[in-house]
Amino acid sequence: MKSLAYLNKFFYKYRWRLIPGVLFVVISNIFGVLPAQVIRVAFDLVAENIQIYHLYAGFSRQTVIYEIFGSSLLLFGVLVLVLSLLRGLFLFFMRQTIILMSRHIEYDLKNEIYQHYQELSLAFYRRNNTGDLMNRVTEDVSRVRMYLGPGIMYSINTIVLFVLTVYAMLSVNTRLAFFSLLPMPVLVLSIYYVNNIINQRSERIQERLSSLSSFVQENISGIRVIKSYVREAFVSQEFAVESEDYKTQSMALVKVQALFYPMMLLLVGLSNVLIIYIGGIEVMKGNITSGNIAEFVVYLNQLMFPVMSLGWVTSLVQRAAASQKRINEFLHAQPEIQSPNVQPQAIAGGITFNKVSFTYPDTGIKALQNVSFQAEAGQMVAIIGRTGSGKSTIANLIMRMYDCTQGEILIDNTPLKQINLNSYRSQVGFVPQEVFLFSDTIANNIAFSADVLDMAKVEQAAKDAAVYNNIIELEDSFATLIGERGITLSGGQKQRVSIARAIIKEPQILIFDDCLSAVDTRTEEEILSNLGRLMKDKTSIIIAHRISTIRNADKILVMDEGCIVEQGNHEDLMQQKGVYFELYEKQLLEEQESAG
Repeated sequence: MKSLAYLNKFFYKYRWRLIPGVLFVVISNIFGVLPAQVIRVAFDLVAENIQIYHLYAGFSRQTVIYEIFGSSLLLFGVLVLVLSLLRGLFLFFMRQTIILMSRHIEYDLKNEIYQHYQELSLAFYRRNNTGDLMNRVTEDVSRVRMYLGPGIMYSINTIVLFVLTVYAMLSVNTRLAFFSLLPMPVLVLSIYYVNNIINQRSERIQERLSSLSSFVQENISGIRVIKSYVREAFVSQEFAVESEDYKTQSMALVKVQALFYPMMLLLVGLSNVLIIYIGGIEVMKGNITSGNIAEFVVYLNQLMFPVMSLGWVTSLVQRAAASQKRINEFLHAQPEIQSPNVQPQAIAGGITFNKVSFTYPDTGIKALQNVSFQAEAGQMVAIIGRTGSGKSTIANLIMRMYDCTQGEILIDNTPLKQINLNSYRSQVGFVPQEVFLFSDTIANNIAFSADVLDMAKVEQAAKDAAVYNNIIELEDSFATLIGERGITLSGGQKQRVSIARAIIKEPQILIFDDCLSAVDTRTEEEILSNLGRLMKDKTSIIIAHRISTIRNADKILVMDEGCIVEQGNHEDLMQQKGVYFELYEKQLLEEQESAG
């Protein structure tokens, strides 16, 4: 229950829904208890009137007594019906307040979790898979809502009805009440014993469900690969194994829950037997009337549903506690990257790396070691090197997706950690190596950074990214819907739409992380020519594998195993006849061979 304490702030927020809801529970149960007393009076009246009716056998008054008797029974019947209707009305009000409160809290909780997801750093998403993240904001929150709504409603209802009913039973006959409730402590102990089992198995179920969701999400995303390698049967078999594991855990929980209901029915049946037996003895002694026995039977039947729902409510609470514990794990996770509480500021674009080293926290891989360079505002700086040399890590550090392990990164001679993060990133355009496009129109994907869709700017950005002609050839032009992850576009088209998305921001710093690999040489030259015009007096960081892409850069950094082994412009590096020269010669030879 410690995990569920997190929800107390929502109870306070919606207290003016919860308090009337509790009040309606009390009122509805008062109207629920009163019919038993009406039935007692009616039962006693029947017994007395039957005796009087027989006394006046053969007299004319017998007909009058019969009419009065019939009218009285009708009155009691109408009274029971009215009390039931009033109870139903207040039960409706109870649901309208408590269940609606749970829906409001569900809405708030989902928004809070999603907002927290947005604030968490990139390292968090490398450690956790998408399926698990989705499961906590959907399935886990739904389980918590069941506790907030039906769980709380039936719990309060059970407590109030139990108190009112037990008080009414004790006021009639203490001895009969004692024997009627004698089986109840056994039930309480049984629930206490089973609670721990339910909690443990609920946690295991949620873990298996997260695993199952992750498996499905991953395989749907990679369906093209699965079909290409004809692995449908293998993946189905793997899914069956995951699903079987989830079913096994669920069945283990169901078996425990199944013990509740037969046990409750047995104990309630035992209570009825005790009422009739002990009650009959008390009637013979003259302590109670036969109507009191009928009253006790009604009370006990009223307690039957709350007692039977006790197991279900207990299961709801335990599963909600297990789910809220999982939710809290992520809500309590703090982002590694914190934005300082400073005023936003405009940046010129100067970048300085001062003896920067970086090790990925989740893998322990040392990506950069003692890297130092300077990119002055307005310069085009290119980074080249073999795969795994640390090029993309530099891009991530400039974007402050991570903080460097050692050393310092300066923007306009101000430490990056001291700059307002949202303001800074809004002035940086980033085209990642792995292009991601949303399931939306091409226009909305390009204008993703803007609050208002300006088609003139969208079209100009598409022209600058050399993708305009491809877009207008499509049937719906810029209104064409892109499939999940841009599946309807070719690799080169996706890269250029991603470039247009960065260009439309008019950033002060533009980072290209090897995003021209799927573009032909002619298109690449057109894009770079447009960039030279657009990024005048602005800083460009271009990461590439092809030397043809970067030969006109103001400064070229040659990376190898996390270190800068050479730096300078194209002519300087060619004269050094080092690593850069070897790369150039090798690529030139490959181009000649492919041309031949």
